[in-house]
Amino acid sequence: MNCDYLVKKTAEEYISKNIQYLQNLKSQAGTIVNIAEIFIEAIRRGNKILFFGNGGSAADAQHLGAEFVGRFKLERKGLPAMALTTNTSSLTSIGNDYGFEQVFSRQVEALGEKGDVAVGISTSGNAKNVVAGIRMAKKMELQTVAFSGGDGGNLSKLADIALIVPANDTANVQELHITAGHIICELAEKALVLCNISS
Repeated sequence: MNCDYLVKKTAEEYISKNIQYLQNLKSQAGTIVNIAEIFIEAIRRGNKILFFGNGGSAADAQHLGAEFVGRFKLERKGLPAMALTTNTSSLTSIGNDYGFEQVFSRQVEALGEKGDVAVGISTSGNAKNVVAGIRMAKKMELQTVAFSGGDGGNLSKLADIALIVPANDTANVQELHITAGHIICELAEKALVLCNISS
C-alpha cells in the first residue's frame, strides 16, 4: 500500500467529515444563541461563568474561560469567567480527600453564587464529576449549561440548557464544542462591548 496516498486520503476524508459535521451544527444555532444570551445576562447582573470538564474538555473549559477573561476579538475589559480545572492543589486535595467525582462539585460549592452560570463539558455527557458539578450548581441556584455529544447523556437531562453536538467520536465532539464556544464568545463580546453593556 502507498502510505503517502493513504495519509492524503485519510486527511481529505477527515476534512470532508468535519465539513459535514459543521453543516449539521446549524441545527443547534438556536441553542448556541440561547446560551450566549444566558452568559450575557449573567455578566450584566455582575455574575460569573464557571467552566469545567475532563481531559480535552478541560482544555476547552480553560480555552473558553480565557477568551472571556482576556479577549476574543474586541478590545474591552475582562469579563468574569473561570475554569475549575486549573488549580492543581484544589483538584488533587479534593480528589484525595473526597474522591475524584467531587473535584468540580466542591469547587462550585466554594466559588459559585446564585445567578452564576455553571458550564459542564463532557463529550459523552456521562462524566460523573461533571454531572456532580452541575447537580451542585442546580442545588445552589446557578444557571446550568451542558456541552455534550452523542445522545447528550445524563448531563443534558440535568442542565437547564444543553448543546448536544451532532457527532459521536470524541475528537469531533470536542472540535464542535470549541466552534460553538467561539460563536458564543463572539456573540457575547459584541453584545457586551458594542452595546456598551460592560462599560
